[in-house]
Amino acid sequence: MPGIDECLLEVMAVPGARGAALVDWSSGLALGTIGDSPVGDHETTAAETAELARAAAEYESFSAIGVPPPVLSGRHSARPVPPELPPGPPDGEPPVEDVIVTTRTGYHVLRFVETSFDSSVFIHLWLDRTAGNLALARIRLRDLAGRLVLG
Repeated sequence: MPGIDECLLEVMAVPGARGAALVDWSSGLALGTIGDSPVGDHETTAAETAELARAAAEYESFSAIGVPPPVLSGRHSARPVPPELPPGPPDGEPPVEDVIVTTRTGYHVLRFVETSFDSSVFIHLWLDRTAGNLALARIRLRDLAGRLVLG
């Protein structure tokens, strides 16, 4: 099971990887970094991506599970109740798995990491758009996040 440094080395093995960091989204601090930063400073990038991760994890629009949109019938709006709602995430797990931001030149993939304490950590991968494969990056990050050992 990889620690922070080993995890980041494996992240950089993803085709098209330009830089990566392990970030605590509650504080905005980088716990580890490797490669390049989109703005030339890993600490600035960590703070900015932490804001995005915090919004995704805390806003109800992204964390609401199984709530169907309202169905309009005449002048009244009714919210149907499906027979079974999918279960929410187990306690301690973030409700969001990934956040992906697409730019003209790259992708930013934020993968939340489940931890035994507060699950406020994510892996940020900056991926070159022409050399990278977004689907492969997501699969690799999911695997790494599941094996990462913090402590």
